[in-house]
Amino acid sequence: MKQPPQSTRNEGAEMVTVGAVLRAHGLRGEVLVDADSENPERFRTGSRLLADVGGRVRRLEVASSRPHRGRQLVRFADVTDRDGAEELRGALLEVPEDQVPPAEDGTFYYFQLVGCRVVDRRLGELGEVTNVVEDGGGVLLEVAKAPGSGGGSVLVPFANAMLPEIDIGEGLIVSDLPEGLLEECGSTS
Repeated sequence: MKQPPQSTRNEGAEMVTVGAVLRAHGLRGEVLVDADSENPERFRTGSRLLADVGGRVRRLEVASSRPHRGRQLVRFADVTDRDGAEELRGALLEVPEDQVPPAEDGTFYYFQLVGCRVVDRRLGELGEVTNVVEDGGGVLLEVAKAPGSGGGSVLVPFANAMLPEIDIGEGLIVSDLPEGLLEECGSTS
Protein backbone atom coordinates (compact mmCIF):
# COMPACT_ATOMS: atom_id res chain seq x y z
CA MET A 1 0.00 0.00 0.00
CA LYS A 2 1.20 3.51 -0.64
CA GLN A 3 0.25 5.93 2.12
CA PRO A 4 2.94 7.99 3.67
CA PRO A 5 2.59 9.11 7.27
CA GLN A 6 1.69 12.55 8.46
CA SER A 7 1.15 14.33 11.72
CA THR A 8 -1.88 15.08 13.84
CA ARG A 9 -3.76 18.25 12.94
CA ASN A 10 -7.27 19.65 12.44
CA GLU A 11 -8.84 19.65 15.89
CA GLY A 12 -7.09 16.47 17.01
CA ALA A 13 -8.02 14.39 13.95
CA GLU A 14 -5.23 12.17 12.64
CA MET A 15 -4.51 13.20 9.06
CA VAL A 16 -3.15 11.08 6.22
CA THR A 17 -1.43 12.50 3.15
CA VAL A 18 -2.99 11.23 -0.09
CA GLY A 19 -0.95 13.32 -2.50
CA ALA A 20 1.23 16.34 -3.11
CA VAL A 21 0.77 19.19 -5.57
CA LEU A 22 3.82 19.29 -7.84
CA ARG A 23 3.02 22.31 -10.00
CA ALA A 24 0.39 24.25 -11.91
CA HIS A 25 -0.68 22.86 -15.28
CA GLY A 26 -2.09 25.14 -17.94
CA LEU A 27 -3.95 28.41 -17.44
CA ARG A 28 -7.29 27.27 -15.97
CA GLY A 29 -6.26 26.26 -12.47
CA GLU A 30 -5.33 22.61 -12.90
CA VAL A 31 -2.51 21.19 -10.79
CA LEU A 32 -0.35 18.12 -11.27
CA VAL A 33 -0.67 15.83 -8.24
CA ASP A 34 1.63 13.01 -7.22
CA ALA A 35 -1.01 10.74 -5.71
CA ASP A 36 -0.01 8.59 -2.74
CA SER A 37 -3.41 6.96 -2.65
CA GLU A 38 -4.17 3.79 -4.58
CA ASN A 39 -7.87 4.54 -4.12
CA PRO A 40 -9.14 5.64 -7.56
CA GLU A 41 -12.07 7.44 -5.90
CA ARG A 42 -9.79 9.68 -3.82
CA PHE A 43 -9.69 12.42 -6.48
CA ARG A 44 -13.18 11.97 -7.95
CA THR A 45 -15.37 15.03 -8.55
CA GLY A 46 -16.82 16.23 -5.26
CA SER A 47 -14.08 14.73 -3.07
CA ARG A 48 -13.01 17.01 -0.24
CA LEU A 49 -9.38 17.35 0.76
CA LEU A 50 -7.33 19.52 3.07
CA ALA A 51 -4.26 21.21 1.65
CA ASP A 52 -1.33 22.00 3.90
CA VAL A 53 0.14 25.06 2.21
CA GLY A 54 3.19 26.07 4.22
CA GLY A 55 1.51 25.26 7.54
CA ARG A 56 -1.77 26.94 6.56
CA VAL A 57 -4.71 24.56 6.10
CA ARG A 58 -7.05 25.12 3.17
CA ARG A 59 -10.20 23.13 2.36
CA LEU A 60 -10.53 22.06 -1.27
CA GLU A 61 -13.18 20.29 -3.33
CA VAL A 62 -12.24 18.37 -6.48
CA ALA A 63 -14.02 19.83 -9.54
CA SER A 64 -12.40 17.43 -12.01
CA SER A 65 -9.58 14.94 -12.23
CA ARG A 66 -7.89 12.88 -14.90
CA PRO A 67 -4.82 10.67 -15.17
CA HIS A 68 -1.73 12.23 -16.75
CA ARG A 69 1.57 10.36 -17.24
CA GLY A 70 1.28 8.30 -14.06
CA ARG A 71 -0.01 11.21 -12.00
CA GLN A 72 -3.30 13.08 -11.66
CA LEU A 73 -4.32 16.42 -13.14
CA VAL A 74 -6.77 17.91 -10.66
CA ARG A 75 -8.87 21.07 -10.77
CA PHE A 76 -10.31 22.34 -7.51
CA ALA A 77 -13.64 24.20 -7.35
CA ASP A 78 -12.25 27.48 -6.02
CA VAL A 79 -9.02 27.50 -8.06
CA THR A 80 -9.83 29.02 -11.43
CA ASP A 81 -6.55 30.31 -12.84
CA ARG A 82 -2.84 29.62 -12.99
CA ASP A 83 -2.06 32.03 -10.13
CA GLY A 84 -4.42 30.14 -7.83
CA ALA A 85 -2.88 26.85 -8.92
CA GLU A 86 0.65 28.17 -8.29
CA GLU A 87 -0.34 29.00 -4.69
CA LEU A 88 -0.89 25.27 -4.14
CA ARG A 89 2.57 24.24 -5.39
CA GLY A 90 4.17 21.97 -2.78
CA ALA A 91 0.94 21.54 -0.80
CA LEU A 92 0.30 18.20 0.86
CA LEU A 93 -3.23 16.93 0.22
CA GLU A 94 -4.71 15.22 3.27
CA VAL A 95 -7.82 13.46 4.53
CA PRO A 96 -8.82 12.41 8.05
CA GLU A 97 -7.61 8.90 8.85
CA ASP A 98 -11.20 7.71 9.35
CA GLN A 99 -11.80 8.35 5.61
CA VAL A 100 -9.13 5.81 4.67
CA PRO A 101 -10.72 2.38 4.05
CA PRO A 102 -9.48 -0.40 6.34
CA ALA A 103 -6.48 -2.28 4.99
CA GLU A 104 -7.11 -5.80 3.76
CA ASP A 105 -6.15 -8.66 6.08
CA GLY A 106 -2.40 -9.07 6.30
CA THR A 107 -1.73 -5.66 4.76
CA PHE A 108 -1.32 -2.14 6.10
CA TYR A 109 -0.78 1.43 5.03
CA TYR A 110 2.63 3.04 5.32
CA PHE A 111 1.28 5.70 7.70
CA GLN A 112 0.46 2.92 10.17
CA LEU A 113 4.18 2.15 10.53
CA VAL A 114 4.91 5.53 12.10
CA GLY A 115 5.27 5.13 15.84
CA CYS A 116 6.08 1.41 15.66
CA ARG A 117 9.06 0.19 17.69
CA VAL A 118 11.79 -1.52 15.68
CA VAL A 119 13.57 -4.39 17.43
CA ASP A 120 16.38 -6.22 15.65
CA ARG A 121 16.83 -9.96 16.32
CA ARG A 122 20.57 -9.50 16.79
CA LEU A 123 20.97 -5.89 17.97
CA GLY A 124 17.88 -5.46 20.15
CA GLU A 125 15.93 -2.18 20.33
CA LEU A 126 16.75 0.10 17.38
CA GLY A 127 14.18 2.84 17.94
CA GLU A 128 10.87 4.13 16.61
CA VAL A 129 9.69 4.72 13.03
CA THR A 130 9.26 8.45 12.44
CA ASN A 131 8.75 8.50 8.68
CA VAL A 132 8.39 6.36 5.57
CA VAL A 133 10.54 7.65 2.72
CA GLU A 134 9.94 6.68 -0.90
CA ASP A 135 12.81 7.39 -3.26
CA GLY A 136 13.99 6.05 -6.59
CA GLY A 137 15.71 3.14 -4.88
CA GLY A 138 12.69 1.91 -2.94
CA VAL A 139 11.03 2.49 0.40
CA LEU A 140 12.99 3.28 3.57
CA LEU A 141 11.89 3.52 7.19
CA GLU A 142 13.37 6.45 9.06
CA VAL A 143 14.00 5.18 12.58
CA ALA A 144 14.79 7.53 15.47
CA LYS A 145 17.44 5.73 17.50
CA ALA A 146 16.45 4.44 20.92
CA PRO A 147 17.56 6.48 23.96
CA GLY A 148 21.12 5.69 24.95
CA SER A 149 22.21 4.75 21.43
CA GLY A 150 23.74 8.06 20.43
CA GLY A 151 20.67 9.88 19.11
CA GLY A 152 19.91 10.71 15.51
CA SER A 153 18.15 8.39 13.13
CA VAL A 154 18.91 5.70 10.58
CA LEU A 155 17.27 4.63 7.33
CA VAL A 156 16.26 0.98 7.17
CA PRO A 157 15.32 -0.59 3.81
CA PHE A 158 11.71 -1.72 3.70
CA ALA A 159 12.30 -5.26 2.47
CA ASN A 160 10.70 -8.56 3.51
CA ALA A 161 14.08 -10.15 4.17
CA MET A 162 15.08 -7.35 6.55
CA LEU A 163 11.69 -6.84 8.20
CA PRO A 164 10.29 -10.36 8.61
CA GLU A 165 7.64 -9.44 11.20
CA ILE A 166 5.33 -6.43 11.26
CA ASP A 167 2.57 -6.31 13.85
CA ILE A 168 0.64 -3.06 13.45
CA GLY A 169 -1.71 -3.92 16.34
CA GLU A 170 1.22 -4.28 18.73
CA GLY A 171 3.14 -1.40 17.17
CA LEU A 172 6.15 -3.66 16.63
CA ILE A 173 8.47 -4.31 13.70
CA VAL A 174 11.03 -7.09 14.07
CA SER A 175 14.08 -6.60 11.87
CA ASP A 176 16.82 -8.99 10.82
CA LEU A 177 19.42 -6.58 9.47
CA PRO A 178 22.66 -7.81 7.92
CA GLU A 179 25.73 -7.15 10.02
CA GLY A 180 27.20 -3.72 9.29
CA LEU A 181 24.09 -2.33 7.58
CA LEU A 182 23.40 0.33 10.22
CA GLU A 183 26.99 1.49 10.11
CA GLU A 184 26.80 1.61 6.30
CA CYS A 185 23.49 3.51 6.33
CA GLY A 186 24.89 5.97 8.86
CA SER A 187 22.94 8.46 10.87
CA THR A 188 20.67 11.00 9.20
CA SER A 189 21.21 13.51 11.98
